[in-house]
Order: sequence, then structure tokens, then C-alpha cells
Amino acid sequence: MQFGTHKTSTLQSIFRLFLAITTMLASTTKSLQLHIHWFRNADLRLHDNPALTKAIADLSRTSAASNKDAVLLPIYCFDPRFIGSNAKSEFGSLKCSARRAQFMRESVEDLRQNLKKRGSNLLVAQGKAEDVIGSLLQGIQSKQENMSVTVYCQTEVTSEELSVDKKVRDVLFKMQNKNNKFELESVWGSTLYLPQDLPFPGSYNGIPDVFTPFRNKVEKNADIRIPFTTPKSDVLSKLVPGQNILDAIESDMQSCSLSFMPTLEDMGYSVEEAEEAQTADPRGVMHFKGGETAALARVKDYIWDKDLLKTYFDTRNGMIGADYSTKFSPWLANGCVSPRYIATECKRYEDERIANKSTYWVVFELLWRDFFKFFAAKHGTKIFMIDGTSPQHKKKWGYDPKQFAAWKEGRTGYPLVDANMRELAATGFMSNRGRQNVCSFLTIDMNTDWRRGADYFESELLDYDVPSNWGNWVSGAGMTGGRLNRFNIVKQSKDYDCDGDYVRQWIPELWDVPTELIHTPWKMNKEQQKQYGCVLGVDYPKPIIEPFVPKPYKGKDGAKGGKGKGKGQQQRGRKENPRLGKGQRKDMKSLKEGSYRVVGEWTA
Repeated sequence: MQFGTHKTSTLQSIFRLFLAITTMLASTTKSLQLHIHWFRNADLRLHDNPALTKAIADLSRTSAASNKDAVLLPIYCFDPRFIGSNAKSEFGSLKCSARRAQFMRESVEDLRQNLKKRGSNLLVAQGKAEDVIGSLLQGIQSKQENMSVTVYCQTEVTSEELSVDKKVRDVLFKMQNKNNKFELESVWGSTLYLPQDLPFPGSYNGIPDVFTPFRNKVEKNADIRIPFTTPKSDVLSKLVPGQNILDAIESDMQSCSLSFMPTLEDMGYSVEEAEEAQTADPRGVMHFKGGETAALARVKDYIWDKDLLKTYFDTRNGMIGADYSTKFSPWLANGCVSPRYIATECKRYEDERIANKSTYWVVFELLWRDFFKFFAAKHGTKIFMIDGTSPQHKKKWGYDPKQFAAWKEGRTGYPLVDANMRELAATGFMSNRGRQNVCSFLTIDMNTDWRRGADYFESELLDYDVPSNWGNWVSGAGMTGGRLNRFNIVKQSKDYDCDGDYVRQWIPELWDVPTELIHTPWKMNKEQQKQYGCVLGVDYPKPIIEPFVPKPYKGKDGAKGGKGKGKGQQQRGRKENPRLGKGQRKDMKSLKEGSYRVVGEWTA
């Protein structure tokens, strides 16, 4: 009995050893299906991320149908061509300020934490995307003989981003062999409407070059698809890399790991720049913290907690405070919140509370983002060219370095322009009303090469988005074939900062100047300048160009006169709007309200 028991025990031990060896051999020869989700600067979120959703779905489908190890590896690269002190534009300016780099850093850190909460993680690297991905795969290849790799990313449409795509594809192609298949798959994911849903021949290649006909046809004939939900923990946790892959990552890569996060100083910014970027100016409209968590909190706060959506149309042209507009733009630009998610929340608000022009108008503003991305996809590099996208527009642009510096630094002698430019430099943000005015002033009044303005905005804006920024500037300069809008700076000042509070907030030199002169300080005589403590040319600049005087409107009979309501008068039959934002006396004309449809069944 003891012998028999001993013999049985020995056979069992041998059998267990055999199983262990065969299992080990199987694990070393088993093929690996690796999906890398390459997060970029415009999709730093988990909710409604089509590329991430597809990477997970394809991986789950492949692993279920074959005997392959399935691994999802999320990665983000702080690419020195776009972020850091060495990233310079063709005009020699920083492509990304320290302040926006800090916002992006916060967004990436928040993304990592959200992945970790769901059983995954984020590999963060500092380097060119093609170098990082290439080195990463070389390290994994040394420990895994048979594998197929697909790199998923969000589709981008502008030249520098497309150039990086090509370099990543080239690296993947060169690394392929008979045992390994490597490819890059980009997935559209940053607009309300998908390209294939656009009601134009050739998708975005057939869109009109002006917004209104685009808007009318899209709203009538296309639907916004319901957003994708956030990947679940039970799915992500099953796709984490094995120890062999983790060892390859940690041992073979520098400035690249599951715990690495570069500081602003690591990116080349000075200690002073880093400190300024991490310190909020108390005069700013609000503190913008990067990340999906903060983005979703802002959407909830604005739409639901403060119930501000219903008055958006009336207040959106304000310039002081957090709540005159949604302030979603920095998070939208960095992909921390999905435009489809916002549209869905607007629709839910309309169903549960109230539907009016304001609730529609937030979606209308998101449609402008769509238009400029499709416009950029259609026209390519022309949106960066001095002659723009309309071949018949040939204009001789000027450039005076001193005048341009005055515009950048808020020293033009035009208070509304200067206040907005100082706010931008101090906070990285500027109201939409302000952007239109400073663009018009630089390109039309100063006749300065519009690309200089777009380039400076690229550097400073927290909400810098390539198609929206360059599309707005080339359009504002009149280089797209659309209508040229010249803004009367003084009239705009009195309409949208009628008490001068915004100007005083950013230009303390004008603090004691009375309201009737706050927007035209050049009209003060010498006695008034001394009386109000603001001597022109000493305390505050004289205008760098002659003030714009609009031509008087001529009626049908040729007589000169005012067009519409006279000074200080309300249009007949119109009442004062009590919902106007602070400092805003101008009630916007009754712009046409449109419509939108969100299709599908929403699940939170």
C-alpha cells in the first residue's frame, strides 16, 4: 500500500511536471495580438473615444476567435515637435506655451488615473512618436517571437500631424516580417458628425467654403450619432500586458514607463515659466484644470447644477467671469470631452427641463468646430498659406515688428484690444468676442500678415485646436472667399463693455478714466490726462494707428444717416433683454435658430 501510494505520487509529480513544461512551452510560442492605443493631443479621454473603442472591440473579437494572447497597451508621447522649448513655428515662436503644456500634462495624468481605476494603465513617454513606438516594439519583439501589432489613433487632418502618421507607418512597415504584422489604423473621432454622414458629394471634399450653407444642409439631412460609453473595468483589466512585455518596456526604454511623467522643466521650459504656468491669475475667468474628470465636472456644473444652458445665447458675448459662456473649449481642444457627449447632454436637458434658442446654440457652436475640421481636411495646407484658400484673393500684407509686438503685448492704444491681449498672455484664454475683435484689428486695421496672429494664438491659447484656430484666422482675414467682417473697435467696446469694467480689470492705467472716455482715451485733453492719472504716451500708449471712422450709411435717396436704431435708442417694439451678460448693452440680432438630432439609445 505504501509502495503503491509512493508510485502513484511519483507518477503524479512527473505528470504535473510535464504539464508545467508543456504549458511553459505553449506560452513562449503562443502568438501575441498587441493593440496599441496611441493617445494624441486631441483625444485625451475614455468616454466616446472611437479609436479606443475600436481597438478594444477588434482585440476582443480576435482573441475570442484565435489562440492568441490579447494585450491592449495605451500610450501617450510628449512629442518635442509639438510641446516643449524646442518646438518652434516657422516664425520662431513657441508652438506650445508652458501654460498649455501644463494643461496637457494635467490631462495626461488624469487619463492615466482613469485608466488605472479600471485596471489598466498609460505608458507615458517623452520623444517622437515614431521613435518611441519603434523602440517599444523592438524591445517586445526581443521577448516575443510571433506577434501582430495594430496601432490605433484618432484621425487628424492637418499637415504636421499627417506627417507624423506617415513616419509611424514607415516604422511599422520596416519592422514587419513573416512572423509579425504591424499596421496603423486611424479612426475618426473629434466631431459631432461623421464624414460619411455629411450630405455632400465626396463627403468633406464637397462641403461649401462658407458656414451657413454647410450648416443648413447638415442640420436638415444629417444626424449626430450617440456617443460611445466609457470602457468597463472588467474589459480593460483582462487586456493588460504580461510581465514579459512590462519587462521589455521598463528595461529598454528611457523617459518611457507606466509611472513616468515629465515635468515642465523636463520639456525645456524655465523654472520661471513653469511657476507662472502653475499659478492662476486671479483676474482670469476661471481656473482651467486639464483632464477628462475636470471636463465632465464643468459640463455638469454649467448645464445641470447652475442651470445656465437656457440663457447661453443671451450671455455668450460677455468677457468677465466663469459663466457668461460654457468655457468648454480648452477641454474640447485637448479631447478631454467629446462634442457628441455635450450635444447629448443638451438634448437631455431639452427633454427634462427646457428647449429654446440657447439650448440649441451650444450645439450650433460645436457645429462651427466641425466645419473648420472638415474645411481643413478639404483644403489641406492652404489654410496655412498667406493667400488662403481662395485663389482670387491676392493681397499685399504688411509686417511691422514693433507694431506687431505692441499688438501682442497689449500696447496698441485701443483699450479693448489691449485688455484682450493682456488677458490672453496672462491666462491663455480670451472670449470669442475678443478674438474676433483682435483678429479684425490686426489683419484689417493694421494690415498685418494674418498668419502672425494665428501663430501667436497657437502658442498662447489653452484651447488651441489646429483647424479651428487657423480656420478662424484665414476666414477673419478674408482669405476664404466669404464675407469680410470689419469690426469697429470703439463701437464693439461700448456694446460689450459699456461700463468699462473689463478694460479696467486688465488695464489698471485707465482705472480712473471716466466711462465716457474709457474706450477712447485719445480724446482726453492734457488737463483730463493729468486729472485722471493717465498721460498718453507715458502711462498708456497713444493709438499706434489712426482710429477707424466708419463711412456714414447712405439711404436709398442718397441722404446720409444712421442705419437702424439711433444712439441711445431701442429699436421700435423691442424690449430690454434682462438676461444680457455683465457689461453688455448690445442685444444680438435675431439669428436664425436651427435644429439637430441625436440618434440612438443613450446609456450613461
